Amino acid sequence: MAIVHVPVLLDEVFSLLVPSRPDAFMVDCTLGEGGHAEAFLKRYPDLLYAGFDVDPVIQEEAKARLAPFAPRVSYRIGYFDELLASWDGLGLPDGATAAEGASGAGAAPSRQPDLVLFDLGISMHHYLESGRGFGFGKDEALDMRLNPEAPLSAADIVNREREEELARIIFEYGEERLSRRIARAIVESRSKSRIVTTADLASIVESAVPAQYRHGRIHPATRTFQALRIAVNDELGRAERGIRAAASILAPGGVLGVISFHSLEDRIAKTLFREFAGRSTPAPDAPIEKIRVPAEFELLCKKPLEARPEEAASNPASRSAKLRAVRKLATAVERERA
Repeated sequence: MAIVHVPVLLDEVFSLLVPSRPDAFMVDCTLGEGGHAEAFLKRYPDLLYAGFDVDPVIQEEAKARLAPFAPRVSYRIGYFDELLASWDGLGLPDGATAAEGASGAGAAPSRQPDLVLFDLGISMHHYLESGRGFGFGKDEALDMRLNPEAPLSAADIVNREREEELARIIFEYGEERLSRRIARAIVESRSKSRIVTTADLASIVESAVPAQYRHGRIHPATRTFQALRIAVNDELGRAERGIRAAASILAPGGVLGVISFHSLEDRIAKTLFREFAGRSTPAPDAPIEKIRVPAEFELLCKKPLEARPEEAASNPASRSAKLRAVRKLATAVERERA
């Protein structure tokens, strides 16, 4: 497989996720093909790095790319929300340790991360190389599982779920206004034969929408494919759980960054970061009144950072990318010691 991943918003990520010490410890919750990892490891020669990914195939690609930095990198296979939830309070989850001695002085590998990055988008590898039907550019099996061992595929959903549930998935996760028409067409088609390929599904969606809808800015099946991919991988649920878990284990003074690629992901990051930063929230027993939540983080950017025109022109994947970041504040005890 060829390495095709170009990390998005790299300059913006560098501007916000700055190590506070030479041998800082960074956790990349969505390692992918290792684009951001390679850039950070080149820029900071003593940085310790841990990469998480649920896909063993793409992780092998990352390992090849990051081989020159092997003494400073560790890897874990699994969903990032589950790996972060299993954190032992001392450092990496069981079975993964950053290399000792990377800074020349035997830096302790088991500790809280100083930097955490989520790049929530789907890697171009998955669209172009995986053969799992994430897009409709090729006629592939309708799979869409990031974890090849996961029990539920996109084909299972479109061939089993009730029409009402299909419409809900397509509307909520794809923000598709024609979700009911598309769901009805799927149910009608599967009553004749099982829907098994991306071409099958794309053709069904295309035939279900009005003629003018077929000639819009994007292919009429784009939102349906996004919705099914999110449903198959529980992407939104995992994003919220993962960001909360990362915030809880981040070292004081550490920075947590999230790159999102559509409004649903960005809304989760925005809402959680406002919560972490102590913005007003309704009291559970008094919805009309407001209470102040003690701030545990500070927002590093009021609005998300987006790709500059030159990046958007050279890397189309960056056009919808948004970066938000927060810094964890010191505890009261640590403030007194400072």
